[in-house]
Amino acid sequence: MEEMIERIKLKFNAKDINRQKATLVFFSVEKKDLEACVLYMKEFEGYSNLTMISATDWIETGTFGLTYHLHNYKNRTDVGIKTYIDRKNPSMVSINTLWAGARVFERELKEMFGIDFPGCPRVDDPFALEGWDNLPPMRKDFDTVKYSEETYFPRPGRSTKDNVTQMEEKLYAVEAEVKKGIAKTVRKNK
Repeated sequence: MEEMIERIKLKFNAKDINRQKATLVFFSVEKKDLEACVLYMKEFEGYSNLTMISATDWIETGTFGLTYHLHNYKNRTDVGIKTYIDRKNPSMVSINTLWAGARVFERELKEMFGIDFPGCPRVDDPFALEGWDNLPPMRKDFDTVKYSEETYFPRPGRSTKDNVTQMEEKLYAVEAEVKKGIAKTVRKNK
């Protein structure tokens, strides 16, 4: 793994190397180098499986972090390749020609975060939120409370009970009645 990390540093100017454990490492590359880096990892380092593409909304810095998770079956190691894109105009090159499975991840990220992946088939088709016309729901500036209050009808809240009382009333009602009966009998006999 150390030799591979050194090659990535030289070829792609990888930064922020984070060795989570002996079989897992994360590093960052520039947006312009991402496609070449994942292609290199697939073709020359044996990371033939794209397990996931994840996104993080860094609203404070005005960026989205994208992480491409790759797995090498031969040596059973994983890498996470991170890159950062502008939050105001979120767009990233599609890697669906390298892994067909990337289409699913890219469509989901488009719908949930609003990140565009030009070249990804059906990227604008609804993925899970048919008819959604609001801000993408996974962005930090999406107000879930406001959306819920405007969308769903109000209903009474739940009440909270003491656990012991709840158990006695609902689960052990017969035993509770027996205890009450015994207590009455004891009082009468005194």
